[in-house]
Amino acid sequence: MFGRLLLLFIGIPVLELLIFLLLGSKIGITPTLAIIVITAILGAYLTKSQGLKALQKYQLAISEGRLPQEEVIDGVLILVAGAVLLTPGFLTDAIGFSLLIPPLRDFFKAVTKAKLKDRVTVVGQDMGAPDQSRPQSGPRVINVEAEVVDIPDPTPQSTDRS
Repeated sequence: MFGRLLLLFIGIPVLELLIFLLLGSKIGITPTLAIIVITAILGAYLTKSQGLKALQKYQLAISEGRLPQEEVIDGVLILVAGAVLLTPGFLTDAIGFSLLIPPLRDFFKAVTKAKLKDRVTVVGQDMGAPDQSRPQSGPRVINVEAEVVDIPDPTPQSTDRS
């Protein structure tokens, strides 16, 4: 794990710097900086629009009574895309833009779900949409574990009887 983090926090910036230097020497500093600013602005716009779509899908899943695990993973991937797109660099921009392309995001979503499969357990029941009428075999029972705690009154009781 330490090796991966070292590679991430040292290797990626060194690689980005190398790409900046090579590109800057080929096309010049001004066009290189313009590309960085334009990709940041475009990335912010695309992240916002894709994020709003993901939020709408999340709200739809909730209103239908479904667990929104697909929508949550989409939202997290879009959030990561926005973060790396705002980071100056061509390599991070390529990663960020690839996360914003729905077919590629589906690939990353499948990889993410495969990695999380053994680590996360979702416990729940599909209740269906609230407006659906389902035959019920009896009253719906929800078990809740709780502990009752008695909190004393913080104001002292007055015993003065004048």
